[in-house]
Amino acid sequence: MLLQNSPNILLVEDDILFGKTIQDHLERIGYRCDLVEQGAKAVESALAEDYKLIVLDLSLSDGSSLGALRCIREADENVNLLVMTPLEFRQERMAALEAGADDFILKPFQMAELEARLEAALVRARTKPKTKLEFGPLQMDLTNRRVTRDGRDSSLTPTEFRILEILMRNQGRVVTRRMLCEFLWNPEWEGVTNVIEVHINRLRSKINQKGDPQLIHTVRGSGYILKAQDLPVAANQVPMPKSALAR
Repeated sequence: MLLQNSPNILLVEDDILFGKTIQDHLERIGYRCDLVEQGAKAVESALAEDYKLIVLDLSLSDGSSLGALRCIREADENVNLLVMTPLEFRQERMAALEAGADDFILKPFQMAELEARLEAALVRARTKPKTKLEFGPLQMDLTNRRVTRDGRDSSLTPTEFRILEILMRNQGRVVTRRMLCEFLWNPEWEGVTNVIEVHINRLRSKINQKGDPQLIHTVRGSGYILKAQDLPVAANQVPMPKSALAR
């Protein structure tokens, strides 16, 4: 149970009964949780307060969910954004990930699952890397959360940053999609298969400019690898052991 010094959570939910149920539960286990009902109010609150976690219902009745998500992400690249979504909202989930969401949870869900998602997000937020990583023209400052290629800055979301960090820590070795899912979310994560692909494609578009050699390569049937184009993948590098993901 979380006690003191727990970061504030902003909960955005227009089903008041459901929202109050979540808020009461989170406060009972030690979180501090503010509840708002509209996307505009969520943006206002996010700009006024230092939230580490924002839980946003993707099916707000006024249709403001995605707009609010984009505004919040543009204002704060470090806040962890978790969207709640009905199972049938597949396209909306993809749009939310494209807009900067870090994770999603399908409705209906058990409170234990929500707790696990939030705790995993907090662990990621508390991680404080101590080094700089380099791969050819690509540089990553883990302390300042800055990524450059040939001196050009790339503005990455927290999830994109973590994916690139994993690839750079394991440069030249294949990182499987399953391993990325387990590291980014939790060991039992069973989400849709193209979630990682959405993040990878967005990451590629940000670190590559026209004419730049590709650095992040897809290994068919396995995952992804950070390597120069002319560097072959050794047979003993597919797949990489799960322990290699440890920081």
